[in-house]
Amino acid sequence: MRTFGLSEFLFILQAAQWTLALSAIAFVGGALLGLVVALSRTSESAVARNASRVFIQVFQGTPLLLQLFLIFFGAPVLGLDINPWVAAGVALVLNSAAFLAEIWRGCIEAVPRGQWEAAQALNLSYINRMRFVVLPQAFKIALPPTVGYTVQIIKGTSLAAIIGFTEITRAGQIINNATFQPLHVFTTVAALYFVICWPLSLLAARMERKRARALAR
Repeated sequence: MRTFGLSEFLFILQAAQWTLALSAIAFVGGALLGLVVALSRTSESAVARNASRVFIQVFQGTPLLLQLFLIFFGAPVLGLDINPWVAAGVALVLNSAAFLAEIWRGCIEAVPRGQWEAAQALNLSYINRMRFVVLPQAFKIALPPTVGYTVQIIKGTSLAAIIGFTEITRAGQIINNATFQPLHVFTTVAALYFVICWPLSLLAARMERKRARALAR
């Protein structure tokens, strides 16, 4: 029987690159889609508002694990060949978009109404109001919670192990099956997640304190 040593640690460490890659895909894809959904939620179109509300409620109201299962096992039923990479990426992008959209909707609506009214008084179109007046201010408000949510995305990638995607958690499972030393293996896995997530948590907290000080002036 193998024992947990340097080569096993390096195997788990190497899998961290796939955790980071999947997190980056989920964040970038989720941010792009989430911005569209957030703008739809605050638009003047009732159809866009209702469609975006349904999207958010569906993906916030169902577990990420279930979304992974539906995409990974549901796609072949519909005749689509899908691998764990694509299934995990699609599920995380959709799930992240729903949460980021709701975070950003709140930030957009937190921009003082006087700013909206001033932009309307200048006869700016909806797109120009958002582009030049509202979104630059909402971006500053959204930065700390967005960084904080990125930590949740990284931790959420661990669920991709269920469908066979080899990231940190899946690598830990493989090593544990070979060594039968769960304490060593999963302590290492937890430590790697902590090393990745802790700096982001500190950064989000620092941004929040900085914003609080700015508002207190």
